[in-house]
Amino acid sequence: MSKEINNENSTRYQQRSKRKKTNLILNGLIIAVILLIGFVSYSIFHTNDENNADKKQSSGTNTGQEATNDETASTTESDEATNEEDTQVDEEAAESENGEMVTEGGSDSNVVKTIENSSWEPVGTTQTGEHVASYSEGVDWKEQVKALSYATGLDSNNMTVWFLGNNNKDPQKSIGTVSSKDQSEKYRVYIEWVDGSGWKPTKVEEIKDLNIR
Repeated sequence: MSKEINNENSTRYQQRSKRKKTNLILNGLIIAVILLIGFVSYSIFHTNDENNADKKQSSGTNTGQEATNDETASTTESDEATNEEDTQVDEEAAESENGEMVTEGGSDSNVVKTIENSSWEPVGTTQTGEHVASYSEGVDWKEQVKALSYATGLDSNNMTVWFLGNNNKDPQKSIGTVSSKDQSEKYRVYIEWVDGSGWKPTKVEEIKDLNIR
């Protein structure tokens, strides 16, 4: 009887011992699972934070680069505008110095460009008394031809006069059509009489055809 009781007690002890071991194992597994979940969660959130930080840094770098590019482009445009303004001022200054003003086109479609020059002076004269324009060989004719040569820059020995006559029925104004001997340069010249000083050019038009006055 005593032996049976001892066996029963031993069996119970072994069962309790097994349950304790089982419980310890289960508790250990539970703790391991919890730790594993915590580690995985930390890894995920930590990785996301690093990615977000990298994106922000990259975005900040791009924004800074874009700002730098915008500033560079703005500076370049400003420099170009300044250069254009300086060029325009230089051209205007050059025109002001020599008094010459050149414009595209002119009084009709035959005109390539029009030249006016405030520094032009009368060519001088030997005539005295009341002046009357003459369109035949003589002193007045020669002085008009001299004014045409002076206005165009063509040497009189390399200039052909195709037409010289009255301008708009004004007895003190003439108009002439001239060219170089090879006809590479063709001009229409406007001149007017200045008492005591002779004929003075007022306007020169570079023309395409000689057969149009």
